[in-house]
This record gives sequence, C-alpha cells and structure tokens, in this order.
Amino acid sequence: MSNESLAGKTVLITGGARRVGAAIARELHAAGADIAIHYRKSASDAEALAVELNTSRPRSAATVQADLLDLSKLPELVKFAVRSFGGLDVLVNNASTFHPTKVGEITAADWDDLFGTNLKAPLFLSQAAVPALRKSGGLILNLVDIHALRPLRHHTVYCAAKAGLHMLTRSLAKELGPEIRVNGIAPGPVLWPEGQSDTGTRAKIIERTILKRMGTPADIARTALFFAAYAPFITGQVLAVDGGRSVAW
Repeated sequence: MSNESLAGKTVLITGGARRVGAAIARELHAAGADIAIHYRKSASDAEALAVELNTSRPRSAATVQADLLDLSKLPELVKFAVRSFGGLDVLVNNASTFHPTKVGEITAADWDDLFGTNLKAPLFLSQAAVPALRKSGGLILNLVDIHALRPLRHHTVYCAAKAGLHMLTRSLAKELGPEIRVNGIAPGPVLWPEGQSDTGTRAKIIERTILKRMGTPADIARTALFFAAYAPFITGQVLAVDGGRSVAW
C-alpha cells in the first residue's frame, strides 16, 4: 500500500493523543494525511504527538482541546480542522469512557458520562462535520466495540451506549449517502483498561479468541487506514477486529 494514499487529506481524531487514537493518528499520517488531534485532558501527550508528526512532515499536525460533553464546542473542532488544513476528509470518533456500572449502583452521572462520550458526542460532532464532509466526499469512522452486540457483565450502560453507536453508524450511512461514507470498527481484546492488572481475567479473555492472542492498537489503525483509503464502496458496516472473539463466544 502506498505511503501517500491519503496525501492532501485532513483527518480529525477525537481522543487522538494516546492509546488507540494515537496509533490511528500515526498510521493515517504515515499515509500522507494531515491530522487534527483532539484531546480533553492529555495536553502533554497531544503536544508530544504533534511534535513527532510535524518533525516527520512540517505543518501536518495540530492539537485542539475540548470537552466533548459540551455540545457547543463540537462545531469549533470541525472549524479548527478546516482552518488548519483547508478542509475535512475523515472524522474518527474515537474518544470514549469505559467503566463498570453494576445494576443497583448505576447513577445518572454514569449514564450521562458513558452515553455522552460514546454516543451523544459522536452524533453531534458528526452532524457538525456533515457540511465539510459533503464537500470532500468524506468518511465518518466510529470506534464501536464487540460488546455493542455481546454484553459485558457489570458494564450495562457502556454496552448500551456502544450498541447505540453501532446503530448510529448504520443510520448515518443511510442518511448521509451517497456523498459521505460511514463505517465502524469494533475492537476486541486490543488494550486493557488502564489500571487493570487481573492477569487471570486477561488469560481467560485471550483464550476465548480464535487466534489465542491479543491484538494491538496497530491492528485497529491499519483497519482505519483501510476504510479511509481503500474502501470507497463500503458504507454502513461495522468490522470486528477481535481475533475471532465474537465468533467464538
């Protein structure tokens, strides 16, 4: 695959400073794209990534801070990408919160946080991006989860939010075609939640995959590149990248 497959394209990635978001940023940047890196709190990580990318190719990356739960800020993210690089070709809705919500202990704050970051923000940011993406014939790429379709114990609210994002992906594809494609990636065991050290649980999850191993952020990033550069006739699809976990359930 050519390293210039996304030359001249602009990508806005939410939660792009760390982990999977940063891997996607690096992969799409290596393919020639200019990257607008959104962050909420990870300012130092975002700036370090931008310096790394700009060292490789000057004036090809920029950072922007916003709380995605503040809907008034979302149009500004799109304007920032357009102002920085001249347009918008790909929106990657990657930012997410993840934490357990045991029934009997679920709070309204849990609901607002998990649905806000995993469903509400992707919808309203996508809506704000529609005019720019129509001009470019662009792509919305949502980071879903295999647990959108197969529930994870003690994570009822998170799973429901990701299920909504799965359907949002399909619904937006129908609404926004033919000018804009909308697809999703549903990761399986790729990165463990930060602070989790239960090796027994990890071993059980890996054993339940067909490939008997974890994936990596690079697996997700390469899939993002596929959708962005090599899949012009695919829309409304959510691709599981999970080592076969969703098949071997």
